[in-house]
Amino acid sequence: MPLSTYHSKRNFAETPEPRGRAARGQGSRFVIQKHDATRLHYDFRLEMDGVLKSWAVTRGPSLDPEEKRLAVHVEDHPLDYGDFEGNIPKGQYGGGTVLVWDRGTWKPIGDARKGYAKGRLDFELEGEKLRGRWHLVRMGAHGDEKADNWLLIKGDDTHARRDGTDILKEEPRSAKTGRSLEEVAAAPEEIWKPKKPKAAETVRQVRQPQRSKNQKSRA
Repeated sequence: MPLSTYHSKRNFAETPEPRGRAARGQGSRFVIQKHDATRLHYDFRLEMDGVLKSWAVTRGPSLDPEEKRLAVHVEDHPLDYGDFEGNIPKGQYGGGTVLVWDRGTWKPIGDARKGYAKGRLDFELEGEKLRGRWHLVRMGAHGDEKADNWLLIKGDDTHARRDGTDILKEEPRSAKTGRSLEEVAAAPEEIWKPKKPKAAETVRQVRQPQRSKNQKSRA
């Protein structure tokens, strides 16, 4: 089962994260989620074979091709997860606040499956914040290290920047709702539980009688 690890780590009676399932067909979606858990990081996700292949980028993406950002390969996520913005309760796996920092489409350069298997993915992003060529490169294992460590590197193109500008500070808010992490943490139900009118208010709206012309004249 492609999402068995994802499902085994979560109690869906406690967390608002989508259960999801693997989809059929091949899409081209990508999403980056800003995740304020034990420590702040950015979850980089590429749609491939009906799931979101996922990497936890500890310091977030950089537009500088000289900056190699550690990206720890984690379990596949369902496509539904790409829309998730809200709070994962404390005590649950990944507990903390999540927002959709960037989203768009990606295009592999070469064969994506072969590149993924060999440990080098070259691709182009067309997002709201990130664009152009990027690389994901698997690092060699060191000693007893169990983590599947990769590097996320910006390609050297017209979208690259070497002026010291930090895109994470320039664009800290959600690409989906425009909210900050603090605003999502304070009101996650605005996304997951849309507000509904109270029953009493609904009854009053339905049963409120209309006054006749005679009643208005006697008033």
